[in-house]
Amino acid sequence: MCGIVGTISAEPVATDIYEGLISLQHRGQDACGITTYGDQFHTVRGLGLVREVVREKQIGFLQGCAGIGHVRYSTVGGGTYEDTQPFVAQSPYGIALAHNGNLYNFWELKKELFEKEFRYINSNCDAEVILHVFADALRSLQGLGSFFDQICSAVAQVHRRARGAYSTVAVIAGKGLVAFRDPHGIRPMVWGKRSGGLAPDDHIFTSETTSFQILGYELERDIAPGEVVFVEFDGTVHTRVVEQREFRPCIFEYVYFARPDAFINGVSVHRARLRMGQNLARKIRRLYPELPIDIVIPAPTSANPSALACAHELGVRYSEGMVKNQFIGRTFIMPGQGVRKKANKYKLSVVDQEVRNKNVLVVDDSIVRGNVSRHIVQLMRSHGARHVYFASASPALRYPDLYGIDLPTREEYIAHNRSEEEVRAEIGADVLVYQGLEDLVEAVIRRGQLQFRRPHTAFFDGKYPTEDVTDGVLDAVEQRRIEERRTC
Repeated sequence: MCGIVGTISAEPVATDIYEGLISLQHRGQDACGITTYGDQFHTVRGLGLVREVVREKQIGFLQGCAGIGHVRYSTVGGGTYEDTQPFVAQSPYGIALAHNGNLYNFWELKKELFEKEFRYINSNCDAEVILHVFADALRSLQGLGSFFDQICSAVAQVHRRARGAYSTVAVIAGKGLVAFRDPHGIRPMVWGKRSGGLAPDDHIFTSETTSFQILGYELERDIAPGEVVFVEFDGTVHTRVVEQREFRPCIFEYVYFARPDAFINGVSVHRARLRMGQNLARKIRRLYPELPIDIVIPAPTSANPSALACAHELGVRYSEGMVKNQFIGRTFIMPGQGVRKKANKYKLSVVDQEVRNKNVLVVDDSIVRGNVSRHIVQLMRSHGARHVYFASASPALRYPDLYGIDLPTREEYIAHNRSEEEVRAEIGADVLVYQGLEDLVEAVIRRGQLQFRRPHTAFFDGKYPTEDVTDGVLDAVEQRRIEERRTC
């Protein structure tokens, strides 16, 4: 998972991109980068958080009224400087590009570009592959129709060759800003506008609406699956849906990744999480009508809304009885199992008075490898909880994600080849309840300006949006991840 920002204005954009990336820091803490365009491209990028990589003097260096930015977390290992986005191609015109997502045929495309098209890909980042596929197609289309026609045809080539998910922003030198989304719309992308007064409107394309309020943007709409938007430097806007298949946005955005104040794909993330808690409480009451719960405590912080609604529905007191060290970061997106386990020891602490001598229901957004869940149960017991019940706002994870989330190989999931009772024993809880998949989907699609009815839930049920995912594809992807982790 990553976060992207692309913006074009009559004024310099570096500060807006910086602030936009700060608001997306929760989507990636490995690396970040900004590229702006004036009369030439200017780039600052590096490993670390936005505030560590981009300094005040560098903001002044990033001249230009169009630009893109990126925050990254790698799905394998910790990443390198060479994998840091944005990337720039010198021909045709000069193109800077960044994306959020993942191509599961990256290695095949990288080899194909080198052997057949003589393009060297210096990184192990799929954004560089997308850039060169797009650039090569755009170069071959010179003189065929309008420039926007050429852009749309080049994006169609990306759709044809790339397998996976991608929400992409790019600046083309001397031309303008381009944003496009994969045909299933798996990864999010929203479009905002800000009045330019006498000048043309400013436009921003980003992963979430989280920066709109602080930057003064109004939500225009989500970019549609398979849509291309091109904003010229004079403010002229072109839009076209190049190829659209069934809209399958990733449900894990609502479960965990997106910030609660985000509004993506026509749905409020916060409201969706509240509804997850409602549905979870109804299942708990149905399965364990006499369960003596004294207090409901969330695993901070993405589970807070679900836990709050769950407690309200059960008629039980809610308390934020666990405290998260905000300086640790999100351990889910930390590189490597060893780093995650170590960070978990320092990440959480318990408010003793809220737990001691009580029957505690802990609500978390999900259970992935089980490290955090096990640690939380042990913390509760060490602070004198009589019983510890554990509930997950999402179903058991059983399949790898292919579209940009580090949901691991099947064998790494705690639920792999284990029953719910066996998972309960593994984490040490007295009771374990998973959300049902139908209830999770219902929580997301119950309200909103919906353009979809069936989100991407393959990590729960193995039903992938892209049609060519076979057991052989899964085996190859997992083997590649295992081999790369060994070298990290």
